[in-house]
Amino acid sequence: MKLRNEGLSIATWGGAALLALALCTPASAADKVLRVGMATGDIGKMDPHVAAGTPEKALFTWVFNGLVRIRPGEANPQFIEPDLAESWEHSADNLTWTFHLRKGVQCHGGYGEFTAEDAAYSLARAADPKRSSFSSDFKSMAAAEAVDPYTLKITYKENVPSVLGFLVNIQGGNMVCKKAAEEMGADFAKRPIGTGPFMFKDYKPQQEVTLVANPDYFRGKPKIDRIDYKFIPAIASRDLAFEKGELDISYGQSDQAWYDRMSKLKDASIVTTEPTELYTVHLNMAHKPLDDLRVRQAFAMAIPRDAIVKYRGERIARVAKSVVPQGYLGYSDATPLPAYDPKKAKALLKEAGYPDGIKLTVVQTSLGIMRDTMEVLQGQLRKAGIELDLQIVEHATFHAEIRKDKSDLVLYAASRFPIADIYLSQFYDSAAIVGTPTAVTNFSHCAVADAEIRAARTETDPAKQLADWALAQKKIVEAVCGVPVYELFDAWAISNRVKLGYTLTGAPGRGVPILEDTTID
Repeated sequence: MKLRNEGLSIATWGGAALLALALCTPASAADKVLRVGMATGDIGKMDPHVAAGTPEKALFTWVFNGLVRIRPGEANPQFIEPDLAESWEHSADNLTWTFHLRKGVQCHGGYGEFTAEDAAYSLARAADPKRSSFSSDFKSMAAAEAVDPYTLKITYKENVPSVLGFLVNIQGGNMVCKKAAEEMGADFAKRPIGTGPFMFKDYKPQQEVTLVANPDYFRGKPKIDRIDYKFIPAIASRDLAFEKGELDISYGQSDQAWYDRMSKLKDASIVTTEPTELYTVHLNMAHKPLDDLRVRQAFAMAIPRDAIVKYRGERIARVAKSVVPQGYLGYSDATPLPAYDPKKAKALLKEAGYPDGIKLTVVQTSLGIMRDTMEVLQGQLRKAGIELDLQIVEHATFHAEIRKDKSDLVLYAASRFPIADIYLSQFYDSAAIVGTPTAVTNFSHCAVADAEIRAARTETDPAKQLADWALAQKKIVEAVCGVPVYELFDAWAISNRVKLGYTLTGAPGRGVPILEDTTID
């Protein structure tokens, strides 16, 4: 295979060397450069099957494609549309899926055409726990194989809710180029190769990553020539850089004061995006006195969700209404959460044998907003006779301790791919109870909705599946396995010089999609 610019074979130079050669030309003064500020001191591994942090995910949305994608600006899986696959069909039992790929899609850096072999390799890699952080998402996949260069067949051992949801360009659904990944080895995480609208050019530790337009992008060459992705951990520094015009897009702060202040800027827009992070207090039913339903009900009634959202900020937070976040496929609020009633909470505690109230020991992270939220809850719960003894630890220790079942309750904030199964399976299926061989994040030891969660997971009738998910949420809410408090949006400051080319309301990849038709004045 020849690289058009140089006429030199990959065998002679190697793909990585060719990529460096192709990108060594400095940008001209006339280049359209987009500068994005992210809340991080540096970036981790730039391997989409390994990195799970927001800074990495945001970058991956610009470099990689999936077989399918969620329509730019949306977050709900109902907006899934073709990406590297032009079309697909599945068997009547939903266990065999066939994808027909676009022809002529080019991998960055001269690594050749993206084919079904690359897609099969990508899925096998994503399913391998030795090479992927998201292998559990593909545990039901039996095989992925290239039927011919442009036909991919995926077979499953059991039905999977929203097969397509795991094939969008998020986490394990990101498609990599086989030859690049194998040839580069560990260096692939330093110089990612994809098929997306922008290509990796340079990385400066603790400073920035530079991407350049992919001239061979299958949807057309991007109108922006370069993205400077800058690492600025301090919010004050990012805000100042944005106000001075040194940034065009800046990752914001989920705080009402920040939103109000930045909203006053001229020639800028403040945008909040879904999917939200749901803040839930998981009540450990294996610990007394939380094994008593009346005590759990009292706990739920002692939390003024509306007041906490007002405190947090109504433009960047919203009241939680179920154990699954709003906007997720399968979300149901048909069963209301317990209403705020501190007097009734005290009465329930008395009925349960605790007329003088209760005291709970809580392992709590020192991380800013998480600690702040728990301290607000601590003050509110005290009014109903519930005392929280907070054991403040650093964030890594917090994660280790709560998985050892050492806390009476756990405040956990999570954003997942927006489908009910993932949230229900990870937090409320008994197979996910912490301390068990199949543990995930079931901190409450909830086991009341296993039948519905598992039935929905393999249900082929969409209406029945939605009904199972709704019933699962009803049972979990009634058992008070956890108390959802509020949902927090991601927030972005975007200069009016930037024309995204779509309306931004959702960003499942946690980054603002920069497309081939995005422009900057």
